[in-house]
Amino acid sequence: MSKKMQVLFALIIVFSMILSACAPAAEPVVEVTEAPVAVVTEAPVVETGPDFQALFATLVSELPADAGYGTVKPAALSEELVDKAPFILDVRETAELETDGYIEGAVNIPVREVLANLDKLPGLDEPIVVYCASGHRAGMVFASLKLLGYTNVRNLAGGLGGWKKANLPVITGAAPEAAASISTPVIADQALFDVLNSFLADLPEDFHAVKSDALGEALTSSTPPTIIDIRTAEEFAKDGYIEGAVNVPMQEIFSSLDKLPAKDAPIVVHCVSGHRGSVVVMGLRLLGYANVTNLAGGLNAWKNANMPVVGWVNWPVVWAEFVSTLPADQGFYTIKADALNSLLVEKPPFIVDLREASEIADNGFIAGAINLPIRDLLKNLDKLPAQDQKIVVYCASGHRGALAVAALRMLGYADVINLAGGMNGWTKSQFAVEAGAPATPVAGTAPEVDATRLAALDAYLNNLPEGFGAIKPVDLNTEIASATLPFMLDLRTEEEKTTDGYIEGTTLVFVNDLPANLASLPADKAAPIVTVCKSGHRGAITMMYLQFLGYTNIHNLAGGMNGWVAAELPMVK
Repeated sequence: MSKKMQVLFALIIVFSMILSACAPAAEPVVEVTEAPVAVVTEAPVVETGPDFQALFATLVSELPADAGYGTVKPAALSEELVDKAPFILDVRETAELETDGYIEGAVNIPVREVLANLDKLPGLDEPIVVYCASGHRAGMVFASLKLLGYTNVRNLAGGLGGWKKANLPVITGAAPEAAASISTPVIADQALFDVLNSFLADLPEDFHAVKSDALGEALTSSTPPTIIDIRTAEEFAKDGYIEGAVNVPMQEIFSSLDKLPAKDAPIVVHCVSGHRGSVVVMGLRLLGYANVTNLAGGLNAWKNANMPVVGWVNWPVVWAEFVSTLPADQGFYTIKADALNSLLVEKPPFIVDLREASEIADNGFIAGAINLPIRDLLKNLDKLPAQDQKIVVYCASGHRGALAVAALRMLGYADVINLAGGMNGWTKSQFAVEAGAPATPVAGTAPEVDATRLAALDAYLNNLPEGFGAIKPVDLNTEIASATLPFMLDLRTEEEKTTDGYIEGTTLVFVNDLPANLASLPADKAAPIVTVCKSGHRGAITMMYLQFLGYTNIHNLAGGMNGWVAAELPMVK
């Protein structure tokens, strides 16, 4: 570039800078933005699900005690099947039906599939009876159907086991007809249905139940479960309980959750037969108690397994053992008058006169005896010697003495015997009799005995009626001649019957064999029964035994066959 051109270019640049400096300032550019718009969002909807605490609290409060809390007994159901049969739902597994049979007319839908097959059940108000093996599974189905609006559903008490125990018929060797669709299900609360259906469908192999033997082992472990007894307070006090159990009645448990341990702690619930327990276990599991189970078969099953129960005695078992082991070689715990007379000279035993004071005043007493009337005997254990010392009891004929022997031996008195024939036999043998009144017994210390046994035995003796349950020979003879002939049970041996004769019409069952032959007695426990033996001793013990089993119209022949012969009444020889 020429020098002239360079000068010209420089002048142009200078001139441009001068113009820029003199020009007015440019207006600033302002960006206009819209005001922020607040975004309004709805609060999230929280799905709370069914209120199972309220649902189960209402359910259990409406189960009537006088109707078995929603159960039906086998005998009652058997009658219904003849008149107007309800819909019978068997919720056991197919293999169980093949092995154990089923009730005729039952429809089989296994427990895990019931709610998925509501179309195979009748309408909401139609009568339905559910059953399983013991009542546990059926109890959960019962609860589910009740919560879903079925108004007339019941659980068979004791399940098929109870049905068979009642000697009611079952169908074997053939499968029941397949369940058919018979209705359109009405599901008012789908969320409730879904949870219940899921609960039943996901039941584990043990169905949330525990058997008695397994519970017994668990109670001896380092982490034993808490036992929640959901029977009423009256049942708890009357029928005994598992040691350590906490009594929270079913009607109160869902409003008393504070009485339960933590939700992850092991808990075993039980009632009488398992029905109430199954309902409560289902409710608690739906509330998050993850380790709660039901005692299968309830306290009945626990007792039948001979597991320990506080405040209860298994009297049928206790009595069966006592009667079946009565020693014939020891006179069934008797002593004859001559043997007692010899003892009084050699080594006098402790003697208790069980008669009333008026009887002693009229007929005297055996030297050295103290007087404790039979009805007061067990209230005065402090007046007796130690339990291993020999005690001889006596009354007028031997009847009351036999009752005392049984009661005292069951309380641990190991050497108590009855004077055979009583005071009558003593005076007949012309042994010495004292006049006046026996010396006042001296009080000592009563032994430790089973309180439950003592209470029951004392109640029995204390409430003995006038005549103490004995029937005189002449009165029995009159009954035999009347239209109300009693069942006469001869407790002697075949040899005794052959040698000494018998009353016509008697049934012979040797006393030791009676517990195994109770079926030979009248089925009606209110039917009149008279026990017969040789002197009245075995007969009195048997009378007491049968009364503890619930027989209500039983008497013992006073003096036994000896008294019958003495009265010169007819007999077969």
